[in-house]
Amino acid sequence: MIFLILNSGKGDAAFNMALDETLLASMPRLARPVLRFYGWTEPAATFGYFQKFADVERTTHLRLLVRRPTGGGIVPHDADWTYSLVFPSGHEWYQLKAEQSYRRVHEWIQAAFRNLGVVTKLAPAARKTQPGQCFEGHEKSDLLWHARKIAGAAQRRNKLGLLIQGSVQPSPLFPARSVWQEAMIEAAKALYRADWDEFPADHPLLAAAAELARRKYSLDEYNRKR
Repeated sequence: MIFLILNSGKGDAAFNMALDETLLASMPRLARPVLRFYGWTEPAATFGYFQKFADVERTTHLRLLVRRPTGGGIVPHDADWTYSLVFPSGHEWYQLKAEQSYRRVHEWIQAAFRNLGVVTKLAPAARKTQPGQCFEGHEKSDLLWHARKIAGAAQRRNKLGLLIQGSVQPSPLFPARSVWQEAMIEAAKALYRADWDEFPADHPLLAAAAELARRKYSLDEYNRKR
């Protein structure tokens, strides 16, 4: 199984969301899964596609606020380790039920941390303290470290493929982010017999993402649509 690896560096909130959606739209052309690692040029929060903007605005002090193409709750992006996974519609992961793919991605992260000597566990059941906030309490199969949620994700399936957007909220005790990213790659080799090809994002992909950011994710009318 060949995966493409994309290290896209830091981007603004609108572009980060646009690039993930563009990767999903590009699955028929790319025809292989993509693992993307990325960061943020400034503190921001993303929130689930179905959330109400007014509720989000009251709940977090972070700005910018950008609506994700996936569901879920509010995710703070300041010092987190952000990734996305995108699978074409013919891929095994696409056939999984949402609960199964959610668990599987956190099993992958758990294996990566295990290889780094960090012991985590999957939450056996949900325990929410503040509904609407991704990292307050936890959902079933979220990744816990010392009973605290450190990894959550949100998903979107359509006829083109499956998009998973995830965030790891690291502890200062963890290894460096670059070490974790390498551990993710190595863990997939063991778990899924994955082979990896570097994917330098091409001009059509980046141009489409920039245009989508301009006409959608950077607009108040989109982010405030509910």
